[in-house]
Amino acid sequence: VQLQASGGGLVQAGGSLRLSCAASGGTLDYSAVGWFRQAPGKEREGVSCISSNGGATYYVDSVKGRFTISKDNAKNMVYLQMSSLKPEDTAVYYCAAALRIIVSMMRLPSSYDYWGQGTLVTVSS
Repeated sequence: VQLQASGGGLVQAGGSLRLSCAASGGTLDYSAVGWFRQAPGKEREGVSCISSNGGATYYVDSVKGRFTISKDNAKNMVYLQMSSLKPEDTAVYYCAAALRIIVSMMRLPSSYDYWGQGTLVTVSS
């Protein structure tokens, strides 16, 4: 499975962006998908994840109430709607897919099998 993340850009604090993760060469129907981010000098962080059927989701505390993850199996796409963006949300955002995952470990990068290239999100103050 190849993943392509898009939708990043420059936005002012308080603004919104929607990131998209498109899959090709395979289906996301049976995959959990996660969004991760990495800021300069920091470790990669699990931002939000969704199980294969959408029944389970995870959000890191810092984005709860502001970000929403969704999965469209018919289109083989996963989205991350980001609202009320803050400068501390600035990072390169990556999407990743896992063929098998333990829900309690959805936030860990090591749980994922496939990674897309990153898309840069810059939030100005």
